[in-house]
Amino acid sequence: MKTGVMKIRRQGRLKAKVEEVKENNSHYFESSSIIIINEDFLTTTKISAESVDLIVTSPPYNVDIHYNFYDDRITYDEYLQFSREWLRKAYSLLKDDGRMCLNIPLDKNKGGQQSVGADITTIAKEIGFKYHSTIIWNEGNISRRTAWGSFMSAAAPYVIAPVEIILVMYKQRWKKTSGSKISDITKTEFMTWTNGIWTFSGESKKKVGHPAPFPIELAKRCIKLFSFVGDTVLDPFMGSGTTLIAAHLHNRKGIGVDIDKTYCELALRRLQTEAKINHGVLSSLLSL
Repeated sequence: MKTGVMKIRRQGRLKAKVEEVKENNSHYFESSSIIIINEDFLTTTKISAESVDLIVTSPPYNVDIHYNFYDDRITYDEYLQFSREWLRKAYSLLKDDGRMCLNIPLDKNKGGQQSVGADITTIAKEIGFKYHSTIIWNEGNISRRTAWGSFMSAAAPYVIAPVEIILVMYKQRWKKTSGSKISDITKTEFMTWTNGIWTFSGESKKKVGHPAPFPIELAKRCIKLFSFVGDTVLDPFMGSGTTLIAAHLHNRKGIGVDIDKTYCELALRRLQTEAKINHGVLSSLLSL
């Protein structure tokens, strides 16, 4: 009985210590290689201008996914304006030879047919981004299709491509001259991944505990193909922390931003279990 009481008291002191650390720390979590910022990406000031080598992210798709703090069913015009605002902020944070890998839908039909990929590409170019290429990500999920329009009739059929895209853009110049200049990509990886059609499965929502996760394979490929060892990789819509896990596992520095504290906690748990990050007091709290 006494042992149980002592354990509860230790846990109480530990929780109090963690809250003190969080209160005095400018970031939700920070280690030598990972920073998690629990703020709105549009308003945070905790990332220095022109400090990021690579952005790897998958922003909200506006297809009524049930996030905790983001309304994913705004009008399409509002969605494009939101995209313009966050892309402008992202542009300011990239180095002149910085790149962006943006995982978005090719198009969408929920709420009306929209050319999402083309529209966001246009907005990014208007902001100043330069276009490099488009990678087609084939998830192989055509069997889950339920929307046909006028089935077996020319009246109003739906044509749906069961793919997403990874839009690859850069800030001022494509040739990367900053950083360590050390690449860790193998010959086989380079030959395979420079083919612009990537085929691998998506991530399980239930397994990860997030309504819209993307697989580590996607982040790993973007990071190894488009950044040097030691570079800084940013995910402005961190979600479950996939980009940070891939960054840490491949010796890059990772910065993740998310407005939802629940997702920050989820990312921290995944970093501990999947990337084996040892983060002292916070690690102890997660194990309680």
